[in-house]
Amino acid sequence: METTYYDHGTAAERWQRARQFFDAKEYATAARILAALADEVPEQVAPRLLLARAYYHSAQLLRAEAELSKVLELDPVESYARLMLGRTLERQGRPADAAPHLRMAAALNGDFTQV
Repeated sequence: METTYYDHGTAAERWQRARQFFDAKEYATAARILAALADEVPEQVAPRLLLARAYYHSAQLLRAEAELSKVLELDPVESYARLMLGRTLERQGRPADAAPHLRMAAALNGDFTQV
């Protein structure tokens, strides 16, 4: 695979670059940078969570689901990942699969009216 501008620099520089693309709503470009970062530091939640968000916003829902599942393997009580996974599953037309994640996210955030 050919290396590009996006692939150059330290992990911190690439993280910053990915954030800039994400903030500019260039989600596919952000995802390209973040995918490599997430592979480099598989134990870290933040790059994988932002990668999942980039996939979600660029309608790559199966990829978003896969990344969110990995985040939850690393941190089962990451409430935002639970919420995002629920929303991702809903967007795929899978409300029954989404419901437990949405209830868990609500409970983790102290919203017991949703439980």
